[in-house]
Amino acid sequence: MYKINEYFDGNVVSISHNGAEGKATIGIMAAGEYQFGTSSIEIMTVISGKIMVKMPDENKWNTYKKFESFEVPKGITFGVKVEEDTPYLCLYK
Repeated sequence: MYKINEYFDGNVVSISHNGAEGKATIGIMAAGEYQFGTSSIEIMTVISGKIMVKMPDENKWNTYKKFESFEVPKGITFGVKVEEDTPYLCLYK
């Protein structure tokens, strides 16, 4: 079964799926800056464009480009910036 999720007044939209490997979402973020919280470990992969990420214990933004991935720990809030509409894949552990 699929579920559509909308965040930040529709600026971030994803479709979630529970498959053989666990929960995953595929979505798109409109250009902007966002704060996301995690309830599990997340592995995010940029499908096209780039995503800038700032973890709570870091002073700088790290940039991830097309087909690059990063892991987000459970139980944190982290910053995300995108300069153009950017699709992504997120796997949950």
